[in-house]
Amino acid sequence: MTLIKSISGIRGTIGGETGDNLTPIDVVKYAAAFGTFLKEKNDGQSVVVGRDARISGPIVHELVVNTLMALGLNVVDAGLSTTPTIEMAVVEAQAAGGIILTASHNPKQWNALKLLNAKGEFISAEDGARVLEIAETDAVNYASVDHLGQRTYQEFLSQHIEKILALPLVNVPLIKEQKFKIAVDAVNSSGGFAVPALLRALGVEDILEINCEPTGNFAHNPEPLAEHLGQIASAVKSKKYDLGVVVDPDVDRLAFITDDGEMFGEEYTLVAVADYILKHTPGATVSNLSSTRALKELTHKAGQAYEASAVGEVNVVEKMKEIGAVIGGEGNGGIIYPELHYGRDALVGIALFLTHLAETQLSSSALRSTYPNYKMSKNKAELQPGTDVDAILEKITQKYSKQPVNTVDGVKIEFDEDWVHLRKSNTEPIIRIYAESASLTTAENLTRKILQDIGDLLD
Repeated sequence: MTLIKSISGIRGTIGGETGDNLTPIDVVKYAAAFGTFLKEKNDGQSVVVGRDARISGPIVHELVVNTLMALGLNVVDAGLSTTPTIEMAVVEAQAAGGIILTASHNPKQWNALKLLNAKGEFISAEDGARVLEIAETDAVNYASVDHLGQRTYQEFLSQHIEKILALPLVNVPLIKEQKFKIAVDAVNSSGGFAVPALLRALGVEDILEINCEPTGNFAHNPEPLAEHLGQIASAVKSKKYDLGVVVDPDVDRLAFITDDGEMFGEEYTLVAVADYILKHTPGATVSNLSSTRALKELTHKAGQAYEASAVGEVNVVEKMKEIGAVIGGEGNGGIIYPELHYGRDALVGIALFLTHLAETQLSSSALRSTYPNYKMSKNKAELQPGTDVDAILEKITQKYSKQPVNTVDGVKIEFDEDWVHLRKSNTEPIIRIYAESASLTTAENLTRKILQDIGDLLD
């Protein structure tokens, strides 16, 4: 069982002992710290709260809402919703901030408090550190009985969808003309109602709903990877559907299944959407250092600038704002389209992808074949507690100093068209190692070589 306290929020497993897991005491402690932080900033007196469909959601939700009201803050309760919807709701409600109760792609025993600022974006490292400081010092002052907060209820998904439909690059009539047949796997969470609602609004009539009851009893591992998606892949192929759409429990990650039952590739969700955006809106693109090089190639081919950020949505957003990127995101299927908002949003990704598919008049498998087919290997080096990880990364940097090396986030080393990226974990004694090549064998050999280098340094 685990409790992970980071600058972006609090994540843990339900049950067990206080301080070691996400217990009711821990939920109240960190909700109170965030509420106190918002009152310090005096950005306003209301907070938007929403959750995904996981089993622990209703309990955690009530604990958070009542804690915030006990601080004297008003709560706009969005109930069962999606992460991108809550991000947009914070701005719509002119709130001081927001809390999304979701552990994203983690299994059902996990839950989390994800913290948003008044812009509906994840809080900064500086602000996150302040929230943790308040929690650890117990510097919380609750409101008197005459100054308790109030709760109002509001649904924001319909507004979210309306804003997507109003985007200039979302062509609803063109999508409707195609009479797409689309299967959806929402792993029994919020996407189960959000994705079909969006598709119907886009004019899609033939929708096969798989695992779309928002019960929180995840039908499979909720991370949208090929090994977890056999059910929808088989259904798309056997029933001759044009596309399979897969989202994680809070609907900020997006993956596709092509008409032949194969994975479009989570890394290529962003590539395809960026291809469409760049054809209509020239500008820079951003992804993180662990994402496929295909986006960089696509962007340069379009005569535009590409930059890589440190891993993490807040870092991608910061870089996008810095260079004025027209599209960005992460290789885990996270689409960030600033024309709508600065947050990973599977719903806007679906709308843009379907417009792109309709415009090309290609099948989803044929569209996938127009992009590179790089292979990625993901591994990790497990270390003894107390190991000086920074020293290891510094020695790796020195060893490969003749190669192009990026040390913005860990160490990324480029070898012609191949690369390997090493990052230390903030929560456990490991180094994550990602490598990419046109050949899976080459990518795996690269990770093995780095693992050997690390082993040699530890001997």
